[in-house]
Amino acid sequence: MELVSRQDPHLREVVWFAVCCRALTLLLQALFNLLIPDHAADAFSPPRLSEPGPWDLLVERLLGGLSRWDAEHFLFIAERGYLYEHNCAFFPLYPLSVRAVAEGALWPLQPLLRLRSRLLLSAVLLNSLFSVLAAAALYKLGCVVLRCRRVAFLAAVLFSLGPANVFMAAAYSESMFAFLAFSAMWQLEKGQSWLSGLLFSLASGVRANGLINAGFFLYSCGKRFALQLQGGLGSVRKLPPFWKQLLSVASLVVLMCAGIFLPFALFQYYAYVMFCGPGTGWEQAVPKPLLQLALDKGYRLAATNGGKPPWCSQRFPVVYSYIQDVYWNVGFLRYFELRQIPNFLLALPVTLLGSWAAWTYIVANPRHCLTLGLERRKSEEEGKPRAGFCCHAVFVYVVHATVLLAFGFFCMHVQVLTRFLGSSSPVLYWFSAHLLQEHEPLLWSEGTDNQTAAPSCKKSLLGKSPGSCGEGTPENPLVRLLTSCRLITPLSKCILGFFLSYWLLGLVLHCNFLPWT
Repeated sequence: MELVSRQDPHLREVVWFAVCCRALTLLLQALFNLLIPDHAADAFSPPRLSEPGPWDLLVERLLGGLSRWDAEHFLFIAERGYLYEHNCAFFPLYPLSVRAVAEGALWPLQPLLRLRSRLLLSAVLLNSLFSVLAAAALYKLGCVVLRCRRVAFLAAVLFSLGPANVFMAAAYSESMFAFLAFSAMWQLEKGQSWLSGLLFSLASGVRANGLINAGFFLYSCGKRFALQLQGGLGSVRKLPPFWKQLLSVASLVVLMCAGIFLPFALFQYYAYVMFCGPGTGWEQAVPKPLLQLALDKGYRLAATNGGKPPWCSQRFPVVYSYIQDVYWNVGFLRYFELRQIPNFLLALPVTLLGSWAAWTYIVANPRHCLTLGLERRKSEEEGKPRAGFCCHAVFVYVVHATVLLAFGFFCMHVQVLTRFLGSSSPVLYWFSAHLLQEHEPLLWSEGTDNQTAAPSCKKSLLGKSPGSCGEGTPENPLVRLLTSCRLITPLSKCILGFFLSYWLLGLVLHCNFLPWT
């Protein structure tokens, strides 16, 4: 993907703004981590086996806030592999990438930094890169799907200050997943099925919810097949036989879905061999402090001579679902307890925003939703498709976001909904940009729109007509709103307040081992 294009100043602004936001995020987390003492959290915290040097202490002071909570798992896996059973809840592609950069690009720092410090530095550098690439991919995806460059531009800059921003910076897999998922969606929209399949497959090696992305292929192939049949009703001779079309579509779907599920299946097989195979006495090679940690916390070690875990004897031995069930009590309605009300309140903004987005789309396109977008419309036949958030192309993304929202709300630890949706779906950013453009007078201008703007969006962003969106140096709409915060509407204040408050609170709380989303 070409990040900087002379023909598209909006993309340059997206990249520049993402770089500035990442630098500010790293600066603030270092400041908060220095000023606020760490909370003594009951979280995974393996012992450090080597004494830190002066440069290690400096890295820890500057970047230590990004190694909290689940980041400890990723860094431990990158350093030691899947030593403990519950480490298998974290997929391998991200820690493998972190280790590769630490041993490759950062190898010259080996005399100064121990492996743990190089891994942390590697994770920060990788996530900084991936978050910038994800913002660019989101902008490109928005331009293709929304057919409205202005909304795509605003959504991309909102992503860089998103409510899940701290997890895009910390040693978590969210940035990598967002980049791969958004890029795969963009390639699929361009008709690059095989490249899209490869990117979706890599995404499923980063996070388990990457498996749901197979739905994009199923829908894309099903829609193309249905529209082909409808388009050929009047000219049957021009179409290949029905069975040939069906066989071609089915073959493509099977191949692509198999590719997406392959990393997940391989990882489960690896875990089965490690924890269910015959004991090898490998625990003798494990350092004593790590063995003691396993004894103290009840962690199950890989390749030991002890009894096999219960999941090994299941018909389908899937360690991931077992860990979610046993270690974290994840399941349908299990989180619906009175003591979890604060966590439901944390998830309330993203839940309302996601539900509002789905409702808005359904109300604007009732027939399109009832027919699942499989019916050819007159506007499409005339070559004049709608544009903006409510255009027909957004349907599959709204369904995807709604499925994630419903599953996360009823079956997961609900407080993770913000980063779960923020790193997986563009809808959160598209709908926020849609609301800002529709209801914020500061983003309006006089005049009429042409084809590149949504029919309902009759005002042009920042005084520029949609036709001139790609010319000159665009003004960042988010910066304009923030510098004129006293003049913006209450709705704009709520949206920006949600994004900024979760960004700052995440840096303050998460980086000091305090509970966050």
